[in-house]
Amino acid sequence: MARPYHPPKPSQYEPPTGDQPGYLIGETGVQGFGKHDLYLAAIPAARARETIIARHYSKRVVNNSYVHLGVYHQGQFRGVLQFGYALNPHLAGKVVEGTKVGEYLELNRMWLDDVCPRNTESQAISFAVKYIRRACPTVAWVQSFADERCGGLGVVYQASNFQFCGSHLTTFWHLDDDWYHEMLLTAHKKGGRRGEYLRANFGRAIRHQFRQFRYVLFLKQPWRKRLRLPIQPYPKREAA
Repeated sequence: MARPYHPPKPSQYEPPTGDQPGYLIGETGVQGFGKHDLYLAAIPAARARETIIARHYSKRVVNNSYVHLGVYHQGQFRGVLQFGYALNPHLAGKVVEGTKVGEYLELNRMWLDDVCPRNTESQAISFAVKYIRRACPTVAWVQSFADERCGGLGVVYQASNFQFCGSHLTTFWHLDDDWYHEMLLTAHKKGGRRGEYLRANFGRAIRHQFRQFRYVLFLKQPWRKRLRLPIQPYPKREAA
């Protein structure tokens, strides 16, 4: 169900033709941002989810997502960015004081085709932020996590001028060539069949711990003083 802070529904728009980045406008409102060789545009949730399941390393969607953006490079559909609530939406105030639902977004999923140039990820994030400013004007900050399980330290977020706010350890269980978040052991209602399978075969699962690197970007600069986590130097491969 659409909320007041959700972006406009996808509608028809004219793709950009010039070299200067700008907003794409449709019948329902702002639809995207970019220029002729690279732009982002709102896409139906179903298409975003299908793409993530087929192409993202996790093969799983985050049901909390409600901002779905397609990435178009040289006129071809080449990626998806999905933003939405955090895993625990009502704990956002522990990151930035006073934050309510609708005042922040989490980058839940991002996939880009390998044919895209090397800097496309950071450029896509930059364009997505500009879109969010117009499409979701109540959003004051965005956060995302880099996953050590995939060998990432968050270099793309560093290139996008996010603030690094530390890391924490998360437990994953490896079972039958698949990864399971520790939450599935206790979240009986939300875990679904995956949770049931993990609990039923827990004796065969192998426990691993990986760091999750938290990055925060402020869209509304006065909110920076509300940040409750210390800003730290970017993690580097040598110190990982």
